[in-house]
Amino acid sequence: MAANRILIVEDDHGISDTVALNLRYVGYECTVFDDGAEAATALENDHAYDLALLDIMLPGIDGFTLFAYMEKYNIPVIYMTAKTDSESEVKGLRDGAEDYIVKPFEVVTLLVRIEKVLKRAGRLNQVYHFGNITVDVENRSVTKDGEAIELPPLEFDVLTVLIKNKNRTVTREHILNEIWGEDYFGDVRTVDVRIANLRKKLGLGDAIRTISKAGYRLEERQ
Repeated sequence: MAANRILIVEDDHGISDTVALNLRYVGYECTVFDDGAEAATALENDHAYDLALLDIMLPGIDGFTLFAYMEKYNIPVIYMTAKTDSESEVKGLRDGAEDYIVKPFEVVTLLVRIEKVLKRAGRLNQVYHFGNITVDVENRSVTKDGEAIELPPLEFDVLTVLIKNKNRTVTREHILNEIWGEDYFGDVRTVDVRIANLRKKLGLGDAIRTISKAGYRLEERQ
């Protein structure tokens, strides 16, 4: 299954570079433009995107105007903008944007919103790869070198959180919230037990790094 393609139109290179780097880390394919008019022209030849992240204040044409091009090609939109006024947010959402996120924002928050929009639009690629391991979230299956690996439900869920956030540190609390919800008040060490089992069963001893006083990171070495 091909990676989800994300279009980023943002004239602040610091933001676009950071967002694109993090999206690529977790498996998305990204194309970046820093000019609204250039992005609109390019869409005529290539509009096979699953989602667009649009700034509003852009050179060329602004994000609100660019939205019409996304609508033409049925590309869901998340605005990521410094415009904090409610009028802009209401306009963006009323015009049909899926979400509106104000700068500065945490990349992990953006990743969650992207996943929710892709899932809502029926476009989320839920097959993830890490080396010789493949995780199919929809079918809840794991294979290593093409052979099925049986995991208990909680171990599968922990692996899913790690692989969705590969190369990013995730806290134990984040893992617990993703799996059990924010109302969970049990022992966070239950995550450590699942991690130990995954390391053993999938041979991920070195790949799942323990980050002192933070959590864990599934690290893909080049």
